[in-house]
Amino acid sequence: MADRPPFGFGPPGRPGDDDPQPPGGEGPSGPVGPFGFGAPGAGGPGGGPNQFADALRQFADLLSYSGGPVNWELAKNLARHTIAAKGDPSVLANERAAVTEAIRLADLWLDDVTTFPSGVRKIEAWSKSEWLEATFPVWSALCEPIAAKGVDAMSSMLNVDPSQLGADVPEEMQQALAGLGGLSGLAPMLRQLGGAMIGGQTGTAVGELAGEMVSSTDVGLPLGPEGTAALLPSGVAAFGEGLSVGIEEVRLFLALREAAHHRLFGHVPWLRQHLFGAVEAYAAGITVDMAKLREAMPDIDINNPEALREALAGETLFRPEDTPQQKAALARLETALALVEGWVATVVSAAAESRLVHGAALAEAIRRRRATGGPSERTFATLVGLELRPRMLREAAVLWAGLTDARGVDGRDALWAHPDLLPTAEDLEDPDAFVRGSTDLDISDLEEHAPEEAEDAAPENEDTPAPEDGRDDQGGA
Repeated sequence: MADRPPFGFGPPGRPGDDDPQPPGGEGPSGPVGPFGFGAPGAGGPGGGPNQFADALRQFADLLSYSGGPVNWELAKNLARHTIAAKGDPSVLANERAAVTEAIRLADLWLDDVTTFPSGVRKIEAWSKSEWLEATFPVWSALCEPIAAKGVDAMSSMLNVDPSQLGADVPEEMQQALAGLGGLSGLAPMLRQLGGAMIGGQTGTAVGELAGEMVSSTDVGLPLGPEGTAALLPSGVAAFGEGLSVGIEEVRLFLALREAAHHRLFGHVPWLRQHLFGAVEAYAAGITVDMAKLREAMPDIDINNPEALREALAGETLFRPEDTPQQKAALARLETALALVEGWVATVVSAAAESRLVHGAALAEAIRRRRATGGPSERTFATLVGLELRPRMLREAAVLWAGLTDARGVDGRDALWAHPDLLPTAEDLEDPDAFVRGSTDLDISDLEEHAPEEAEDAAPENEDTPAPEDGRDDQGGA
């Protein structure tokens, strides 16, 4: 069964594909049975009893999944098939050699423009499938909270008293449901199916996203193994299309970005958790639009992946709460992503300035790409409720460039010593003010009175030394 999509799910239909047949309808080889397979005993390649038994086994596998509310095994399998359906050529030996050479050279160039040492311990060239295998553990962890809410919302819709179903439901069915404890008696099974539905759609979205990725840090998050710098040759080629820039220069520019990300994530120990914590805080405030879900439920057909996709891909199915806490969480996430991307853009620009002829044009292409996102990134945001986009990327780059001029490379990179030292969302709105304020601060008056305040605050024991940076100093600042 590993050579075809898992039960009931598959990649989105493409133009020219045969329209899926509803259960009980007529297929090209005879009657179509439940879950999109041929009815028992029907003729044709899809209608034998073995095929029907295979469907039941896959159905049992879905119900036996015990890895949590979301079926991530199904999600990963769907992502693999989505990638394969669009083509995923293996990486050739010469492509691996070119990626290795580019990242090594780019990493050397960065020595001159940042105080952080190399964060690259291993270099790889990935196909789309290899990108999926390396990054899926992080994707599943990022998507779990929101996807689990979708599963909970679907199962909560079943808590209905059979007597309230109305005259449209036959009395015999109401009695049967009453014997099961109402629709809630079906909740465990349908919760498993809900986990499969949400997982399947998330997997499809991640599989589509693989077609737009160029590296392991392309969305600003450290998705791959720590210290492993990687480029996707197919993604590099796709990024360079239409730019009138040689593929070698495009590869070097993207290698600079990859190596710069690894320097930052490798030597700022709190940054990884800071970013993922911002994602978690934002996800905690995402709710499921129950009205939208109720409207979609009648259209959800497990043997019609395209209908399922459309039913679950409504723009308002996952929505952020309109609360101060959620707005603050969103601002924190966008600011964190912008600061990372802005710093990377600044050091890459400095390294490429005298080495890459088209460095400025490539940097602008990256800014446009990160500001708008590709089709798959927008699909992912709709399905999963996460929009990993640094909205103030240009402002962040201006701020880091200004700090480089005002403080030098050492002073600029020193801000990464602690998250409280970093610019805020308000600072990004006026980067010049942050740069001026951090250098024009007059502390002479504080220094003049600091010894007197320290003596007043000291204990009677004269041998006790006065603190150099007392609380009064900080408070006065």
